[in-house]
Amino acid sequence: MIQTHQMVMDTLSTYSSPKAKLTRMVSNGEMIRIRRGLYIDDLSIPRMALAPVIYGPSYISFNTALSWHGLIPERVEIIESASFGKNRDKTFHTPLGEYHYRYLPASAYPHGLRLQEDSGYQFLIASREKALCDAMYKAGVLAHEKDIEALLIENWRIEMEDIESLDKNLVRFLAPLYRKKALTVFASWLEKESHP
Repeated sequence: MIQTHQMVMDTLSTYSSPKAKLTRMVSNGEMIRIRRGLYIDDLSIPRMALAPVIYGPSYISFNTALSWHGLIPERVEIIESASFGKNRDKTFHTPLGEYHYRYLPASAYPHGLRLQEDSGYQFLIASREKALCDAMYKAGVLAHEKDIEALLIENWRIEMEDIESLDKNLVRFLAPLYRKKALTVFASWLEKESHP
């Protein structure tokens, strides 16, 4: 179970020193400190379900979502999430692994998400199209369609069939929300690739 510091203190309120009891529980592994003020009592909690609790608002995206959707061949160990309104990326090192949070424009943040459940825990994850757009937003300067193609096919090794199966309407809707040329170039390239 995921618990805040206050929840743990409430549970331990019958002890003469709840803080000392919590310290002992952390020492002997009964409770695991994820970050300041956040604990779990079970290492089998799905790692992605912890992401929005560690830092939010956020949703799973970038390489984590691309791998989860089967678009990239790599297995991703770091949990990458998108956030907004922070204007700087953030990283948390936890006993369950690294969590990276990368900011996006607020206008692009709330679209193209879906609710997932794993072992009774819920979390938001970017759709395939949204994860690609988020990753492209952070990929650097992509001014030409050939740059987009090289990034998707050569660098990220996404199969052409997967690219062709993307929801072009969703990409067309999302692209201008980022206010970055790379996304409008991507939407344009995707339209051409879908209609040879």
